Amino acid sequence: MRPGRQLAVLGFIFVVLYLLVFFSGASGSLKDRLEPRLGLDLIGGTRVTLEATNSLDGQPPTAENLEEARQIIESRVNAFGVAEAEVVTEGNRNIVISLPGENRDLTDVGSAAELRFRKVLKAADGSGTVAVPPPAATPAPSGSASPTPSGSASPTPSGSAAPKVTTSPSGGQGGMAPASPSASATPTPSASASPSAAAPSPSASEEPVPASIEEQRKAVEQKVGAPAWQAASGLQAQADLTADPSLADKLKPFGTLSPQEVAVLPAQMQFNVPTIGCAQLDKRPPASISDPKQQVVSCEDGASKYLLDQAKVLGTDVSDADAVLDQTNAWVVSLDFTGDGQGKWTGLTREAFNNEGQACDATALGQDGKCRVAVVLDNEIVSSPEIQGVLTGNSQITGNFNQKDASALASQLRYGALPVTFEQQEQQNVTATLGASHLRAGLLAAGIGMLLVIIYAFFYYRLLGSVIFLSLILSALLVFGALVVLGRQIGFTLTLAGIAGMIVSLGVAADSFVIYFERLKDEIREGRSPRSAVPRAWIRARRTIISANAITLLSAVVLYVVSVGTVKGFAFALGLATVLDLVVVFLFRHPIMTMFARTRAFLSPRVSGLGRALPARTQQTQPRNPRAKEA
Repeated sequence: MRPGRQLAVLGFIFVVLYLLVFFSGASGSLKDRLEPRLGLDLIGGTRVTLEATNSLDGQPPTAENLEEARQIIESRVNAFGVAEAEVVTEGNRNIVISLPGENRDLTDVGSAAELRFRKVLKAADGSGTVAVPPPAATPAPSGSASPTPSGSASPTPSGSAAPKVTTSPSGGQGGMAPASPSASATPTPSASASPSAAAPSPSASEEPVPASIEEQRKAVEQKVGAPAWQAASGLQAQADLTADPSLADKLKPFGTLSPQEVAVLPAQMQFNVPTIGCAQLDKRPPASISDPKQQVVSCEDGASKYLLDQAKVLGTDVSDADAVLDQTNAWVVSLDFTGDGQGKWTGLTREAFNNEGQACDATALGQDGKCRVAVVLDNEIVSSPEIQGVLTGNSQITGNFNQKDASALASQLRYGALPVTFEQQEQQNVTATLGASHLRAGLLAAGIGMLLVIIYAFFYYRLLGSVIFLSLILSALLVFGALVVLGRQIGFTLTLAGIAGMIVSLGVAADSFVIYFERLKDEIREGRSPRSAVPRAWIRARRTIISANAITLLSAVVLYVVSVGTVKGFAFALGLATVLDLVVVFLFRHPIMTMFARTRAFLSPRVSGLGRALPARTQQTQPRNPRAKEA
């Protein structure tokens, strides 16, 4: 063989690898370029605990739903570009997220991301005030059923400041524009008192109420009192406190309800009672308005309270979502609908554009007199633009998004809604003090162990011990360079468990030396010269070395597939180091042994480390009969 070629290939691999280390995605000082991506236990990070609830009844979710939620949350977390994030279940309702690196805001990671598109049927002031406005020439903002120029039906003071949904350039017969403050500039007396506008889909509120919800409603009824409950139940539209000031005192107890108690009230009561404000509605438990068959109440910007129709288009009708830059270089979330979803979306925009059945109250119309469609994510309204045409193409959610916010929303929509809703219990920043201490102790122990291995190798194998030493150094350099590159390219994060995996792999590599060198001694004892014994010993030991490394690699793969968290990092590091050890075995160990076999030092029993094998071979080759030697 020609060992120079194999050593040249190994040298080429080193050159390419460390060019990537120093120049591919690297910046800063030499230390920064050589620093791998470190895990939570080494540099600290963020840990969040989420508690899962399946519905308002508070029952724990099934194991299947909890695992599905864990996988979706893990995909969302990995979308941050940080691998080695640990997302594990704890008990029968908790999920714990551990994210290494700089402290991050993980508030929205556990949101259900249930997307709903609903028509806005009515709009009203959501301040929850109980004060009766004094009579004036110009009506002041209030919870009155009659719309006023106060702009309470508008989500923001400026239509351009609110997110909106627009059709993509590729299709659509029109566009969707945000609602304007002038949407309610032309008052229509008793517009919201119309029975037809109050409930365009009566069947939406006639769904059977679960027994657990009914019990909670009875508890709320007892809390507010019978007079207040009867007064709220008799409202057919939002109460006009100006016309009946005494009604304010009756409805005042509803302003003291907690968000959990407000969530169990019927949608009509949540909207019609003016003392129920956005401060309560915005803090309702997750999944409070997730039922697509029910009318719901939600707020926009914490000021405007909307009565929303059934959800005609759902998040499952969206096939893909991406954060992109529009023509004005503003970040938007582009939505692609499925085949059926596109038909539902076109039908919904047709209903809103034509205001079929006069379902939208005058307070809910935009400045052009068209219905608005609210884009509802979980319990919040993202935007409520006016429909300006029947949309037959894809759409965009736009607004004052930066890249981070747009990417987070697109990630939530792309990976789908969680089958389980969560409430965040705690979020804490983790320091790396303990991990750094463990790292120093572990590296010290590893260094002492490797030193003892090297001392034993030189004592027992002598010249062959240098092969062990150089091979381990090369393996360590290959593994380190690969960790730095993989940290930049795929986000692999090094943890204490990963370091343990690499140390274990070095032990496996040291064992392969013993196999090879003992096979070499056996070949010499059988009568072969050291030069001829080297290739023959390699052929016989190669199978055993490959088999041993293959078993280790297979174990690492299985462990990586079935494990989570830090154990997965251990398996990845072990498998990576095992593969790179095989590279060193084939491209360095065998070629360097071939070169050593051609030297005089290799033939010396004292220098080569073959002391016992070489004298035994010498004795075997000595003729037993001196006369035979003379002959």
